[in-house]
Amino acid sequence: MSNTIQAIRGMNDILPDQAHLWEFFEETVRDWLHSYGYRNIRMPIVEQTALFKRAIGEVTDIVEKEMYTFIDALNGESLTLRPEGTAACVRAVIQHNLLYNGPQRLFYSGPMFRHERPQKGRYRQFHQVGVESLGYSGPDIDAEQIIMCARLWKKLGLQDVSLQINTLGSAGSRALHRTKLIQYFTAHENLLDEDARRRLHSNPLRILDSKNPAMQALIDAAPKLLDELDEASLKHFEGVQVLLRSADVPYEINTRLVRGLDYYNYTVFEWVTTRLGAQGTVCAGGRYDGLIEQIGGKPAPACGFAMGVERLLALMEESALSVPLKVPDAYLIHQGEAADKIALQVSEQLRDAGLHVVLHCGGGSFKSQMKKADANGAHYAIIIGDDEASASELSVKPLRELGEQARMGVSEAADMIKSKIDAKR
Repeated sequence: MSNTIQAIRGMNDILPDQAHLWEFFEETVRDWLHSYGYRNIRMPIVEQTALFKRAIGEVTDIVEKEMYTFIDALNGESLTLRPEGTAACVRAVIQHNLLYNGPQRLFYSGPMFRHERPQKGRYRQFHQVGVESLGYSGPDIDAEQIIMCARLWKKLGLQDVSLQINTLGSAGSRALHRTKLIQYFTAHENLLDEDARRRLHSNPLRILDSKNPAMQALIDAAPKLLDELDEASLKHFEGVQVLLRSADVPYEINTRLVRGLDYYNYTVFEWVTTRLGAQGTVCAGGRYDGLIEQIGGKPAPACGFAMGVERLLALMEESALSVPLKVPDAYLIHQGEAADKIALQVSEQLRDAGLHVVLHCGGGSFKSQMKKADANGAHYAIIIGDDEASASELSVKPLRELGEQARMGVSEAADMIKSKIDAKR
């Protein structure tokens, strides 16, 4: 039996051959978010457990079953690795009074943690990009968040991603619906599974989100929240739809879409795909107007969404999208006492000029170093032998195109390589 320490199950290493796709995704997402005026916020990975119980809801799968919670040995405080980002973001906004100067458009990214059974697209440490708009009350911001997602899918070249929307209405609408759900499911209690029975009186809306095949017919026949919506709820939902139609963003109304978090109201949405099997939701969110007050701040409207990075990357790979590898501009080869002394200095001069340069380390013959330069993927090999060193020159050899090796000075080499590479872009 091996005593080698390995990564925790469901918490994965991202190796260099995989990381280039992550980098491409992260750079694309940052540019996309900045184009909509969103600013970055970064919160701790660990928060007080009470934050998530209050925000997400105690009668939810996340709080009941999935959180990594532990007692701080120093002060006995209950702490939790964040299972999602919205609650932590809202806590930070309240703590630092960010709404004092008006509404905020914020985004964050990083690891989240849920103790689930690991499977493809569902991990114990997973990564999200979260987008939050705080202080905006109208349907326009709901629609913009959905529309901006549609733009991102195009930028990433994704296909077969469709939009489902629903409304959870106001608190009053949900109270009426809740009463009818309890009456309906109580009359059919013998058909409910254990989870549904446990939630029947505490959170009957969660029963609608059950994936138990044996309960689907019962759930399909349950009272619909759309039938209980008040005028304000209907107006807001119709406002979102008008804007989506005007932007030519197709959607389907899914009356069973309730999301797994208690803080949502009014608009909820999911972007789903059929290409990833059971884990088909790649992005989801909605409006949560009561959460800021619920956590302890002054009442303010808000809405947001989060996207699963691993699932979107899997979809990109499944779609066979070509993401160019980032390779260095040059690989610096050197051999000889004089050459070895100046190689590090020359590589720094080339970087000062704006080039990405890998300096060969570890010795070896010119031939073996040249093989490493070629395997590295660099566009050019820069060669320094004792002859070049004594003349304060370099030899530059193209590695990805036809061309002769040429001797020149450091500045001339930097300018030539930059102009050649820029011309290809």
